[in-house]
Amino acid sequence: MPETPAKLTVHDLACARGERTLFTGLDFELNVGQLLLVRGGNGRGKTSLLRLLCGLSSPLDGEVRWRGDPIRRTRDVYHREMTYVGHVNGVKDDLTPLENLRMAAAIADRPLDEAHALETLKRMGLERCLDLPARVLSFGQRRRVALSGLVVAGALLWILDEPLTGLDVHGVALVETLLCQHVAQGGMVVMTTHQPLALDGVDIVPLMVGELSAAPGGQ
Repeated sequence: MPETPAKLTVHDLACARGERTLFTGLDFELNVGQLLLVRGGNGRGKTSLLRLLCGLSSPLDGEVRWRGDPIRRTRDVYHREMTYVGHVNGVKDDLTPLENLRMAAAIADRPLDEAHALETLKRMGLERCLDLPARVLSFGQRRRVALSGLVVAGALLWILDEPLTGLDVHGVALVETLLCQHVAQGGMVVMTTHQPLALDGVDIVPLMVGELSAAPGGQ
C-alpha cells in the first residue's frame, strides 16, 4: 500500500491565549515544495499557531493533520518528520556547537552524521567556534547553531518562528539559500518573519493571522 502523501492540513482551527481568542475558523493546506509564510501584527497569534502546528499546545477548536491523520494520534511519526526552531534557540551553554547537534539528535531519536554536521556548522560560518562552549558565542552565532540543526535533522517539514532574528546580512542570505534548497528538494516550510525575504522560485503560500479569524491570502 503506497505511503500517504506528505501534507499538512489545518481544519477550522481556533486558538485562545488566556481568556482572549486569537483566531477562529482557520483552514489551509501545505504540500511538498511549498513554504507557508505567516504574517500578522504583534500579539495576533503567529507564534501560538506555530505551537499548535508543532503539537506543543492544544487548539480551542479544530484540528491539525499530517498525512491525513490528526497529529495527536500520530505524534511519534509526525515528530520524526518535523523540526522546529522557535524564538528560544534551545542551545545549551556548556556544550560546543557539535555537542549541541548531538544532543538535539539524541532527543529527537534521529541519527547524526557527524561529518555532515561539521560541514554544516562550517557552512553556517561557525568554523572558528567549533571548540567553544555556546555561552561565549554571540546571539547570532547561537542562532546559526540552532539553524544548523535544521539541515542535519533531515526532517521534511521545517517550522520556524522568526528564524532571521539576530542574523547579519550574510546570515540572512544563508538562511534564504537553505530555505530555497529545502523547498526545491521537496521539503516543506512554515515560518513567520518580520523581515523581507529573497526567495526567488519558491512556491509561497501566504497566510494572514488576525484577531478572531484568519484566512489564506494577503500580505
